[in-house]
Amino acid sequence: MSGNDKFPRVNILGVGINAINIENALLVIDHWISSDQANFVCVTGVHGVMESQRSTAIRKIHNSAGMVTPDGMPLVWLSRLNGYPDAERVYGPDLMVAVCSHSIEKGYRHFFYGGTDWLVDHLVQRMTKRFPGLQVAGTYSPPFGPLSLEEDRKIVSLINDADPDIIWVGLSTPKQEIWMSEHIGQLGDCVLIGVGAAFDFLAGTKKQAPAWMQRIGLEWFFRLCTEPKRLWKRYLINNPYFVILVISQATGLRKYSLDYP
Repeated sequence: MSGNDKFPRVNILGVGINAINIENALLVIDHWISSDQANFVCVTGVHGVMESQRSTAIRKIHNSAGMVTPDGMPLVWLSRLNGYPDAERVYGPDLMVAVCSHSIEKGYRHFFYGGTDWLVDHLVQRMTKRFPGLQVAGTYSPPFGPLSLEEDRKIVSLINDADPDIIWVGLSTPKQEIWMSEHIGQLGDCVLIGVGAAFDFLAGTKKQAPAWMQRIGLEWFFRLCTEPKRLWKRYLINNPYFVILVISQATGLRKYSLDYP
């Protein structure tokens, strides 16, 4: 069972988004770990879909992932319109909380990759306090710039020595998707999950949108108001363009294929 064959994908601008919910995602992750299958998960919203319009490589990474979760209400609504009424938002922070809670009984070992040393330390403190018994195999905060081949080898060795079951990757999109796709064959039978800003939200360094704003698809507006300089282009340019492209796809003016590598 993989994200591709158990839970169907909806073609949204050429990116296959699994029509799932958090319970489904847990089932898939459990299966991978119990059967020693290395795989990776893209937690993807409109931003990830739009990055995939600009880069064929990013789109192919999404479509080669074991699971692509709908991290945003527009993708949920489109999944439902395409005949999957049970599709729900699988939001990075919510998925991380659900998996960590679930893993107490399962005994899964977690590795946290991304952020700054302070951020990751704070995240681990909060998560282990929230989930007593959570097994943290290790953490690593990579430098901001590109890694040398030698640095990358040391990181791979560090992670393999820690022997985690799950690696949480908090590097932002599309950097985290590229990192996961490049390292999936080097890190044993781990499940890699790219969760972006979930590190900040769960560490308490950034505020999350109120639940009611998330439910009606206005989280983007909350985040724009809290980080206008960093996010204005993503939301004020990407979002309208996304709507235009979705209408073009729905009316047949543009066609998109799910070409898997």
